[in-house]
Amino acid sequence: MGKLPEYVGVSAFGIKMGVVVPGSDVVGMVYDSLEKCYADGLLSDGDTVCITESVVARAQKNFVTLEDIAIDLREQLNINSGSSVGILFPILSRNRFSLILQALAAAVPEGRVVLQLSYPCDEVGNQLLPDEIAEELELKHNGVITPEDLGERRFFHPITRVDYLDLYQQIILEQGCKAEVVLCNNPLQMLAYNLDGIIVANIHDRYKTVKKLKEKDANCVTLQDLCSDPVRDAWSEWGLLGSNLSSGNKLKLAPRDGSKIAKQIQSRVYEGLGQKIEVIVYGDGAYRDPSTGIYELADPQPAFGITPGLSERYREGLKYKYLVDKMWDEGMEIQAIEKTMTERMGKVSERNDFESEGTTPRKVEDLIASLADLVSGSADAGTPLILVKNFLG
Repeated sequence: MGKLPEYVGVSAFGIKMGVVVPGSDVVGMVYDSLEKCYADGLLSDGDTVCITESVVARAQKNFVTLEDIAIDLREQLNINSGSSVGILFPILSRNRFSLILQALAAAVPEGRVVLQLSYPCDEVGNQLLPDEIAEELELKHNGVITPEDLGERRFFHPITRVDYLDLYQQIILEQGCKAEVVLCNNPLQMLAYNLDGIIVANIHDRYKTVKKLKEKDANCVTLQDLCSDPVRDAWSEWGLLGSNLSSGNKLKLAPRDGSKIAKQIQSRVYEGLGQKIEVIVYGDGAYRDPSTGIYELADPQPAFGITPGLSERYREGLKYKYLVDKMWDEGMEIQAIEKTMTERMGKVSERNDFESEGTTPRKVEDLIASLADLVSGSADAGTPLILVKNFLG
């Protein structure tokens, strides 16, 4: 396959690479794959290359054990094995949170864990209670619902069929500590349980949640605070956010210094192939499933690292369909419409101009990372490298 013809617009290709293991030279492997693309006429100036965070973190040997997490939690909250801790607003996910929960509970094996879940769903849309049941119980119990209030009405995740109330409670109990589970959307409810420390476990609203708690002098940390110390062998500036279940008793953290890796790939390609590309280290795309309502962004953001050319860059343009309709209604011929649109496509419009799409400008890094995630797929099609063409103009 050679260079794409001019009539092809935005396109994205999954590029196969060799297996990446701890210690692999991921920058070199990406370059080798792109060298093949270049030889086949597929790589050119202005392209964006996306590498999934998973293989970057694996190459960095960025793994932590449950014991690592438990020790870090005790140190940061200044607690001991008999302390009482609260875990606030985690997402419902075996891959993303079950092992984290096990580690947090293992920090207080002789103590108590109070787990507070949001309802009717978590922050990324995983359903915990049907809406009508949630409304009924909220009115009946003043917004604070316990498993006992549910009685025999237990509910399962609509896709995985997991009872997360039971699963999370059992994980805590298996560590030897007492477990209390409550459903409440008010973070300050956690202050009612006489706790020695609180772990704020939500992702996108973590700063807002922490602010409310610290205004009440609560002793709290976020998941981002844990495993984020650069003096450790494995760490990430994202802490436990963006981590994934790995083999054995380990978690794979998000990659550290993602933008540094992106710039290394960019420099290597320019030095070796003479092509000026942009690079993204991407995670979950910002995609919401219209069938389930689940918002797939369990990572703190779609891009863990970008090259400088993508920073604060927004995708904006003309309302193509509106302008074509307008000119056609005004009696313009097709050739004249095409000529006018070609001339206008390169011009910058004001964001408040009705003829532009400036009412909803979106960060380029988020859009391209989401596109890359959809192309690579969660099931891992063996294409951790995505080549995006004609997106940046």
